[in-house]
Amino acid sequence: MQVLKFGGSSVANAKNMAKVVEIVSAAILNDRTMLVCSAIGGCTDALIEIGRRAASGDGSYSGMIDSLESRHDEIIRELLAGSFAARAGEECGDLFKSLRGIAQGVYLVKELSPASLASIESFGELLSTKIILSAFLSKGIQATWVDSRDIVHKVGDVVDSEATFSAVERLVDDNPGVGLFILPGFMASDENGRTTTLGRGGSDYTASLLAAGASAGRLEIWTDVPGMMTADPKIVESAGTIRHISYRAALELSHFGAKVIFAPTIHPVISKNIPIYIKDTFNPENPGTCIEANPPRESNDDFIGICNSDNIALISLEGSGMVGVPGFSSRLFDALSRSGVSIILITQASSVNTMCIAISEKDAVTAKKAADECFAYDISLGRINPLKVEKGYSIVCLVGDNVLAKSGVSGRMLASFGRKGIPVRATAQGSSERSISVIVSSSCVKEALVAVHREFFEHSSENVIDLYVAGFGTIGKCLVGMIGENADRIAERTGKRLRLCGLSDKDRYVICKDGMDCLSAEGLLASGMDASDGAFITAVSRAAGENSVFVDCTASTFICGKYKSLIENGLSIVACNKLFFAGSPYEEFLDVMGAAARSARSVKYETTVGAAIPIVETVLRCVNSGDTLVKVEAVLSGTLNYLCSNYDGGDFDALLKEASRLGYTEPDPAEDLSGRDVLRKLVIICRSAGMAISESDVEME
Repeated sequence: MQVLKFGGSSVANAKNMAKVVEIVSAAILNDRTMLVCSAIGGCTDALIEIGRRAASGDGSYSGMIDSLESRHDEIIRELLAGSFAARAGEECGDLFKSLRGIAQGVYLVKELSPASLASIESFGELLSTKIILSAFLSKGIQATWVDSRDIVHKVGDVVDSEATFSAVERLVDDNPGVGLFILPGFMASDENGRTTTLGRGGSDYTASLLAAGASAGRLEIWTDVPGMMTADPKIVESAGTIRHISYRAALELSHFGAKVIFAPTIHPVISKNIPIYIKDTFNPENPGTCIEANPPRESNDDFIGICNSDNIALISLEGSGMVGVPGFSSRLFDALSRSGVSIILITQASSVNTMCIAISEKDAVTAKKAADECFAYDISLGRINPLKVEKGYSIVCLVGDNVLAKSGVSGRMLASFGRKGIPVRATAQGSSERSISVIVSSSCVKEALVAVHREFFEHSSENVIDLYVAGFGTIGKCLVGMIGENADRIAERTGKRLRLCGLSDKDRYVICKDGMDCLSAEGLLASGMDASDGAFITAVSRAAGENSVFVDCTASTFICGKYKSLIENGLSIVACNKLFFAGSPYEEFLDVMGAAARSARSVKYETTVGAAIPIVETVLRCVNSGDTLVKVEAVLSGTLNYLCSNYDGGDFDALLKEASRLGYTEPDPAEDLSGRDVLRKLVIICRSAGMAISESDVEME
């Protein structure tokens, strides 16, 4: 026996249902099959809204039912023909008649009881499986429809596994000639035989219960993604498919937000050692993900995936009266349990005077009330403080097999946050040694996921360096052209891939996080965003990732005044702008260089002195080696060198224009002729040598 389950997106329309029939038709050639289907996409949400509108006295619920019936009628018309279409249409029509009756009753009494809501919700799966049944019959494939409420039984909020498994065994044993059973997912019956549900994601759970009860050889969950992913691909574009994963690791991922599989689905099959395959309905040849007891692993596959859980609130219990007094933790846990509040994560200070617990935001008010009531006496005596509630947090979880046995994992994870400037509120490590959880502000969660994924899952022979270039004049255009022409050669020789991600002139700017074609950069800039009021600096600070470099090709005092801010946002600086390195107060120069050292960032300004000649680097190496700079003799002005070498007593103005055309002069040639450019270069050399000097300290003759 094998069990195949298809989700709402897989049965959303006639085209997708045809794919389901094709996949299952091939599967039944290999083994007897149980097919479980969800409601068509969006149907369950619509049914819940129908119930709510009816209960509130809103007569528009009737129109919603009509619209839902039209969707199903359209699927029947496109998928089926003749007597098969008539059969499906009649069965669905009867179901919609029953739905209208229940909804009208809710409308009249203005009350939506849990039993009534469960009955309304269950119609989605009933409708989809009736259509699927007719689709198989139309292909000449015999199938038997089975009402899941006769199979899956609940006592209170818990599935009665013994009764459910016995019902599955009877179904299989009493129908030896049936090769294909079709069952609606999500629905069950309670101890009184009334309709109830298994909750959101319950169709996966239905399939798992059937697989365990029938001792199936495999359970397949068919959805619209290629399996479990190393991260949410909507957030981390480079996320990849996890080919093999253990039951326990899959439970960790699903608990902390991985939405591909419903967490309770895994429990029933573990004891029977039944593998779960996550497959893509729209790419059935893809192997997907296999969840099993002992998955094959490569030596470098210790890390499996990352996930996040949002809408987290933190409740903190703090007070000196907790120290050395047993029972505070158990009292808090008991109070939360009696109030129906589930605890997601716990951390406690080694001093035992503070405790932090993560819960769902929707439970925050209930939790605070329960805790304050529980500790009212202790609070009145000042032993502990009133419970503190903080909202707006998310949990980022790194999952793997035995990850804590590898040294440095926690450090690498926290370091990846630090490089992005992401503050960490709390951390916890699972006792199973399969996960490390970090709590961060929800506003930072996307950056956090990208940072952790890059640290543990993105391995490349090339180290990508993102460049953000300010200034698109002569120097900026030349630099962008050189990057475009030589990027491949540089990557091959150094293992570093230069990627132009941002560009600005004085009027406009453009940001492309994934990089832009250097040949198209000028056109992109022309249609870019308004660069006034420092907009480019702000955009770069937000967009920059790890290994980002800000390249200053301007002579702007405003931009060089932002160096420290850029460094604090994780960027290194490369500049040909002499104004900061020579013209700023020496204390400001030291402040920026100190910020770079503290942040492990670089500030490179080689071209401010010798263009392509490594004068600054030579001075720095000499000083760092213990040498003392005694004297510097140099021709530091390319402009003056050209003029003196070529002036023959003729037209000096024409010669100066030629020097400007050749790119020797500053934007304002007066800077060269006055000697100020030479002065700045000398100040930069002296500052690099450790001398506390400014332009005003030097006399020019």
